[in-house]
Amino acid sequence: MDTTIQSPVTLTENALAEVKRLRTEPGFDSTQYLRVGVKGGGCSGLSYLLGFDAKEEDDEIYDIDGVAVVMKKAHGIYLQGMQVDFQDGLNARGFVFKNPNASSTCGCGTSFAV
Repeated sequence: MDTTIQSPVTLTENALAEVKRLRTEPGFDSTQYLRVGVKGGGCSGLSYLLGFDAKEEDDEIYDIDGVAVVMKKAHGIYLQGMQVDFQDGLNARGFVFKNPNASSTCGCGTSFAV
């Protein structure tokens, strides 16, 4: 019996729609997963990772409304409760991260401190 692990991250309807649209682009490698994570750097200390990538040995896999998402287990403490949205407006277009664990963020919205 498989156990479903609750994803520490959620994707809004807009984010899900954009990810699914990107997966249907010509030449997309269907073996790739959506990777969510963090890396050191950025003006506030940590930066968000979001992109398509191969699964690695130490990744956990989550299913978020039909989208297979991979993430390093250690990243969960930084991303627990985070919501990823996609904005498609005239002034702002792209993925937006809403992280309740961030003690501070920078103006670019892709860097944070805990």
